[in-house]
Amino acid sequence: MKILTRDVPPRAAWALEQAGIHPLLARLYAARGVATREELDNGLARLLSPASLKGATEAAKLLADAIAAGRKLCIVADYDCDGATACAVGVRGLRLLGAQNVSYLVPDRVVDGYGLTRPIAQRVKAQGADVLITVDNGIASIDGVAAARELGLDVLVTDHHLPGAVLPEGALIVNPNQPGCGFESKSVAGVGVMFYVLLALRAELRARGVFDERSQPKLDALLPLVALGTVADVVKLDANNRRLVAQGLKRIRAGALPCGMTSLFSICGRKAQAATTFDFGFALGPRINAAGRLSDMTLGIECLLTDDAARADELARTLDGINRDRREIEGDMRDQALEMVEAMFEEGDEPPPAICVFDPDFHEGVVGIVASRIKDKLHRPTFVFAASQAPGKENELKGSGRAIPGFHLRDALDLVAKRHPGVLLRFGGHAMAAGCTIAEEHFEVFEQALAQVAQEWLDAATLLRSLHTDGPLAPEYRRPDLVDTLHQEVWGQGFAPPLFSEEVEVVSQKLVGEKHLSLKLRHQGQAVDGIWFGHTQPLPAKVKIAFRLEADEWQGTRRVRFLVEGAEL
Repeated sequence: MKILTRDVPPRAAWALEQAGIHPLLARLYAARGVATREELDNGLARLLSPASLKGATEAAKLLADAIAAGRKLCIVADYDCDGATACAVGVRGLRLLGAQNVSYLVPDRVVDGYGLTRPIAQRVKAQGADVLITVDNGIASIDGVAAARELGLDVLVTDHHLPGAVLPEGALIVNPNQPGCGFESKSVAGVGVMFYVLLALRAELRARGVFDERSQPKLDALLPLVALGTVADVVKLDANNRRLVAQGLKRIRAGALPCGMTSLFSICGRKAQAATTFDFGFALGPRINAAGRLSDMTLGIECLLTDDAARADELARTLDGINRDRREIEGDMRDQALEMVEAMFEEGDEPPPAICVFDPDFHEGVVGIVASRIKDKLHRPTFVFAASQAPGKENELKGSGRAIPGFHLRDALDLVAKRHPGVLLRFGGHAMAAGCTIAEEHFEVFEQALAQVAQEWLDAATLLRSLHTDGPLAPEYRRPDLVDTLHQEVWGQGFAPPLFSEEVEVVSQKLVGEKHLSLKLRHQGQAVDGIWFGHTQPLPAKVKIAFRLEADEWQGTRRVRFLVEGAEL
C-alpha cells in the first residue's frame, strides 16, 4: 500500500481561512477543491433549480393534471435504501401536494429482479392505478414501460442510473444522465431526483393558483429522507448533494425527522441530535437495505412512512433483527468467497486483474456486500454471483460487482456484452457498482472476458492500492472538540472524510477480540491510543500510518483516539 498526501492549493486554503473558516477545515476543504466560502453555503436558496432538470417541468404538469382529476398514482420503488427513501419521499410529498390516492409497489429481489418489468406493470394496473411512477429505476426498463403503456398507464420514469443506447418509449423521463439534460449535478441520487420532481410540481401548482408562496406545503420536511438516501447510495457528494445532505442533517439534529428515522437512530444506539453522515452510511442505511436483501423492502418503506411512534419502534426492531441475520450470512459468505479467491493464485503472487466467484449456496441478497469486501481486501474489480431463486430462472446467475478507482464497471460490462453477444442477459449500474445476470453455463466466459477488459484497462499504478490522505495532524488539533467539529461536516463519496497520515512510534500493541489490533502510540512526542479494526499483523516500532480521528470517553474524560485505516509496511 502507498500512502499519498492530497495537494492543498495554498491560495484557496488562505482565502478560506481569511473568510473565517477554521485553519484545519480550510486546509481540508481546499484539498477537496473548494476555493471560496460561497461554495460552502448550504442554504436552500443555493440548490440547483428544478427547471434545469430535463423532463421535470413536463412531469410536474402530468402530476398536477392527475391530482386535479383525482387519478390514482402508484410508485414502483427499488429494494435498496435509495429506492426506499425515494418511495417514502414520493408518497409523502405527493400527499402533501394534494394527491388523494397514492400507493406504492416494491419489486421482490428474488422473484421480480431489478426495475419495472411486465409482471410489475400488470400488478400496478390490477391495483387500479392510472399513473405509474418509477423511483431509482426505470431508465433501462424498455419492456416494462412498453407493457405499462399497452395497459393504458401513463408512465413517469424518475431515475439516476446511466441509460443504455435505447430509452424507454412513451414515458416521461426525469434523469440527469439522459441525453440533453443540462442539470449540473449528474450524481444526484434517486431520492434527490424524486425530490426535485416534487419541487417542480409545487411550482406548477403555484402557477395554477392552487396555493401561493405563503400557503404552499413545506417540502423541506422531506430533506432528512433525501439526506439518508443520498449518503446510503454512496453517490458523489458534489456541491448540490452536500447541500441536500446538510439541510437534512440540520433538521434531524433539531428533532424534525420522521418518527421511523427516530426509531432507527434509537435502535442503532445513536443520537439524532448529533447525527452525522457516518450514521446514514453505517447504521441507518444498512438496516433499511437489509430488508431488501433478505426480506421485503415494504418493511423499510413502511418504517419511513409511518407517523405512529409505536409502529415505527416495532418496524425498527424488525429491521435491526434482519440486519443481524444479514451480517451472519455475509460473514459466512465472505469467508467462503475469500477462500475461493485465495485458491486462484499462489501466496506472494499478484491476484488476477479482475475477480469473479460463484457458489450455489451463495445468497443473492448479499452478493454486493461480499463483492465490496473482496474488492477492499485485494484491490481488484470484483463480481460475486449467486444462483437465481426466481421460479423458472434456476439456470441463471445474478451478480453484483464493485470496482476500484480507474475502472468503470458499467462500461466494462458494456464492452463484455459487445464482445460476447448473448452472455449478459441483463446489466446496468454505475462506474463503481453494477449488476448483471448471466446463464450459469456462461460463468467462465464472463470471468475470462471481464479479466481481459481489466488486463487492458488497468496498469500497475492503478492496481497498487493507495490511500489519499490529508497529511500530518498538528498536535494542537488533537482535541475532542475539533473531532466533533469535523464529524458535523458533510463527508462522503467524492468528498472524503478527513484521513491523516504520518510516522508514529508504536509503544505497545495487542490483539483484542482476536481480530483487532489495539495500539499505544507516540504521536509527535505525545501518547495517544489507537486501534486498527480487522487487522491482526503486528506493526514495527516506527511506521507511517493513515488514521481517522475519534473522540471517546474513558472514566468520565473525553479523549482522542486514532482509527488506523492503513500503513506503509
